[in-house]
Amino acid sequence: MPDLSAVKFDAAGLVPVVVQDVQTGAVLMQAYANLEALEHTLSTRQGTYFSRSRSELWVKGLTSGHVQRVVSVSLDCDGDSVLYVVEQSGPACHTGAYSCYFTPLLEAEAPAVAGGLDGVLGRVYDTIQDRLATLPEKSYVARLHAGGLDRVLKKIVEEAGEVLLAAKNRDTAELSTEVADLLFHTLFAMAEVGVTPQQVAAVLEAREGKTGLKGPKEIG
Repeated sequence: MPDLSAVKFDAAGLVPVVVQDVQTGAVLMQAYANLEALEHTLSTRQGTYFSRSRSELWVKGLTSGHVQRVVSVSLDCDGDSVLYVVEQSGPACHTGAYSCYFTPLLEAEAPAVAGGLDGVLGRVYDTIQDRLATLPEKSYVARLHAGGLDRVLKKIVEEAGEVLLAAKNRDTAELSTEVADLLFHTLFAMAEVGVTPQQVAAVLEAREGKTGLKGPKEIG
């Protein structure tokens, strides 16, 4: 067990913990840990905190299933805050959002917009997550969410069929529209379940450049 004597716990025996996603670099949440929670995190690599409202230890995800595997733990230069870098399973926020930090107080100056499909997909996913967290009136995302996951999955099946028809007819304009609809509803299902585009990208990157992968089994 590392020496924790440099950690400056406050009068209540707590230290702030900032949690960062190892894949995206995004800040997911901020909580508190006492000595026992910090020791449990270091020994188990499970994101563990101290609940000030319940006055007890809690391991992230034991109830929701959105667990955190801790990759590294660092102490800041003054010793009065801790950084957990984690592999996050599902959304980190209790609202269902990917990150707890989804309420802007000062908008960032617009950077150069990422071009291509990858940039658009990321922005669409972020918008879906925002709509799921706030459920604004008259929002298509809010209406579809109210129908449950099965309704979203049904839309994916419908849009996949439309993609097939447009491709078979070699209708480029229609195919572009139907693929866009399919991707949107696929991103919607991902957000509902708690899978991020970064997780999908990691799977694809792991396959990139490999040869000799087995294809689907032959039928018959």
